[in-house]
Amino acid sequence: MESFYFVVFACLAALVVAMELSKNSKDRIGTSSSFNSFMNSYIIVYSLMMAGDWLQGPYVYYLYSTYGFGKGEIGQLFIAGFGSSMLFGTLVGSLADKQGRKRACVTYCITYMLSCVTKHSSEYKILMLGRIFGGIATSLLFSAFESWLVAEHNKRGFDQQWLSETFSKAIFLGNGLVAIISGLFGNLLVDTLALGPVAPFDAAACFLAFGMVIILASWTENYGDPEKKNLLAQFKGAALAIASDERIALLGAIQSLFEGSMYTFVFLWTPALSPNDEEIPHGFIFATFMLASMLGSSFASRLLAHSSLRVESYMQIVFIISSASLLIPILTNFLETPPDVRGGGISLSGSLQLIGFSTFEACVGIFWPSIMKMRSQYIPEEARSTIMNFFRIPLNVFVCVVLYNVDAFPITIMFGMCSIFLFIASVLQRRLEGIAESQKSSKFSGCPGDSYLLN
Repeated sequence: MESFYFVVFACLAALVVAMELSKNSKDRIGTSSSFNSFMNSYIIVYSLMMAGDWLQGPYVYYLYSTYGFGKGEIGQLFIAGFGSSMLFGTLVGSLADKQGRKRACVTYCITYMLSCVTKHSSEYKILMLGRIFGGIATSLLFSAFESWLVAEHNKRGFDQQWLSETFSKAIFLGNGLVAIISGLFGNLLVDTLALGPVAPFDAAACFLAFGMVIILASWTENYGDPEKKNLLAQFKGAALAIASDERIALLGAIQSLFEGSMYTFVFLWTPALSPNDEEIPHGFIFATFMLASMLGSSFASRLLAHSSLRVESYMQIVFIISSASLLIPILTNFLETPPDVRGGGISLSGSLQLIGFSTFEACVGIFWPSIMKMRSQYIPEEARSTIMNFFRIPLNVFVCVVLYNVDAFPITIMFGMCSIFLFIASVLQRRLEGIAESQKSSKFSGCPGDSYLLN
């Protein structure tokens, strides 16, 4: 493996360590011992849930290919997963507000474990069923746990700003460190111990089962819908909340634009770094990206610790930087002509792209705790899970369209589209900041002319 990869990884690791060690009291949020106990117990469960997810990711495509399925059939399986998340996931995820967030988190564990079990079969129909279970689980993972956390945090009377500490640490560990360890553990199971491509899925099921036991034993139940409305009324209420409050609508659009670009990037980074079949260490690059994400989440914890610094303000800069970073594949396309011989090591353009992609992943690390913070501020508690799943509908439609047409457009066009989406997200974020500032000023001035903003 070329020294360039080690240099990038070492630089990111040094920055993460320096970022964490250099934090002072101003960069940390002062909390209580009871809150720290609550936060740590949640992060343990969240990390186990994310380990169950991260262990599977690198081996899904590989497993399907070992079963003899072609690119087209594998693409259909992936589309089924996102389609399931959009249709069934929205329905099941929305039930969390009505039936309870704890139950929804347990349902996540069960559906994802069932998805893991289906990986033992090489039957296409069974694998398709597994993708449907996986799609439902994904919707629950990104809505039920956060909804339970916010409600429980408020129920226990903790300071609202302390939520930022939980979000930052959960992303730093669950989406960063756990992802790296999961990748290494999966590699140990498949390559070192030669247990086969199904082994990571079995390990994931074990982590999910362990986390489910902790949830059942220690979590209390909370609900978002005290009136126990029927599901149709719940959907109407969530749609009305989005339509009547521009802040919620903007937040949903921003989330869909960023996450849509992020998922598209997941499909594109491999062909971007090896357009001529260059030999690249996929696992090591994945670990590098996760380290960059940890750097971003560590930086986000500093930003969120300063109450004077508004999330709505600095996220505009984050979106601009992420937009610029995904323009690099387009710019480097003019640097080098395709070589006559395929293969070899990473090219100059590939090296520049790796730096750009690591920058984008750092932005992802800032995005997650920041969007969680804004969701906790703007989404009403009674329909939190329902609205969060509504946000994922355009995201899943977008990803399905990209997957279906991934070979129809040049890779530079796809990156250009993502860059435009991220720039639009920064514009919408500026609009959200303007509305938030107007609401804040009208709240203090008591101006009746702006009272509609408080509705």
